[in-house]
Amino acid sequence: MPDRPNILWIYGEDMYPDLSCYGTPVVHTPHLDTLASQGALYKNAFVTAPVCSSSRSGIITGMYQTSFGAHHHRSRRDWRLPDDVRLVTDCFRDAGYFTCNNPGPPNFGRPGKTDFNFLVDKPFDGVDWSEREPGQPFYAQINIPDTHRDFVNDPDRPVDPAEVELPPYYPDHPITRKDWAMWLETVQVLDRKIGHILKRLDDEGLADNTIVFFLSDHGRAHCRCKQFLYDGGIRIPLIIRWPGGIEPGIVVDDMVSAIDLAPTSLKLAGIEPFENMQGIDLFDDDSTRDHIISCRDRCDGTDDRIRCVRNHRYKYIRNYYPELPYMQFNSYKKLQYPVWTLIEHLGIKGELTPVQQHFTTSRRPPEELYDLETDPHEVHNLAQAVQNQEVLVDMRGRLDGWMTEYGDLAEETEDVEIAIHWDEDMARGYRERMAQRGLSPEIPHEDYLKWWEGQLGL
Repeated sequence: MPDRPNILWIYGEDMYPDLSCYGTPVVHTPHLDTLASQGALYKNAFVTAPVCSSSRSGIITGMYQTSFGAHHHRSRRDWRLPDDVRLVTDCFRDAGYFTCNNPGPPNFGRPGKTDFNFLVDKPFDGVDWSEREPGQPFYAQINIPDTHRDFVNDPDRPVDPAEVELPPYYPDHPITRKDWAMWLETVQVLDRKIGHILKRLDDEGLADNTIVFFLSDHGRAHCRCKQFLYDGGIRIPLIIRWPGGIEPGIVVDDMVSAIDLAPTSLKLAGIEPFENMQGIDLFDDDSTRDHIISCRDRCDGTDDRIRCVRNHRYKYIRNYYPELPYMQFNSYKKLQYPVWTLIEHLGIKGELTPVQQHFTTSRRPPEELYDLETDPHEVHNLAQAVQNQEVLVDMRGRLDGWMTEYGDLAEETEDVEIAIHWDEDMARGYRERMAQRGLSPEIPHEDYLKWWEGQLGL
């Protein structure tokens, strides 16, 4: 069946919908804007985890990572999947598709990122669709790494730090503005790679028979975003171009979970999804979502367990370890996020606004509730307000019902040896990386910020 559609997933790493087609004013993303004009732009797409390995484990299986033990970030790389879990690539391969994965231009011939919390011998058949048999349809992933930190400058179209719009939970400081501007410039670099990929489809005569998905593995790599369950960490861009199947230029308001992409892609190819997949077909009018669930568990050596329910208007967050601060030490954040140290420094000096200062507190509330209609940045916790108790009870019930239906293996105590290993690994890695920078791991905040100013060219 040579006319079966090809399926292409293009991943941008660590991306929030900071694109001009989503309304971000200072970023220039003409190729993604064009893709959106040719297909459907989804306004409410979310991942099931705000960190790569856990989220990718859910997306590739079409299942909540918490339901089969892939929820702790990068801790079970040598663990085999149970028999009742299959990858979307297994389903495509069984149906005669060629499966492949690469990091995109200029490296179509190299393997792309997988980053799963389990071990599989052959997740993909190859690295590029050019390796397939004549007439064979393909399922391909292109995992573009650029938008993962470190950010890079875009010399072709610089973003003026003075023009970026900062969320209120970030201090308005030259370091913050420069870091945010570089993030947007990195998005522009990715956008040009999208243009190369789409041109290749056109040049090879594949565009009309290839359904293109653009997505991300989780939200942006900024403080209070990645590894947290606020929208900055779990909301992603999602654009689907289906020539002849989607009316060009539509905007979809439906709630979407990233685990829906596997069953949706299979159904588009005429393949029945694996029976245990927990996502839904986005093009089945009889199967829609009125809320999504997302989960955060241990990330590297930073222990945590957070769950959230989000619908169009409200976000409910349950903190299982409220005694732990938001800003637990995490080597990745301390090494890669200049604003992390800036918040610590300004917090000690008393130079943060109350909204910003809250993120530095030593404890968290056990529950958080936000009205996203009036508080899109999720800074006013309404969980204790009497007038919101009906909403709070409803959202609690939705989370409890999800746990009953799908299970949550984070309720099982993790092997203490695994946690100790990751604590030690994180501490060792931090010391080594700081030594490579010529810095002490105990460097004072002020001195570390001076180093960051040099790195950012301030």
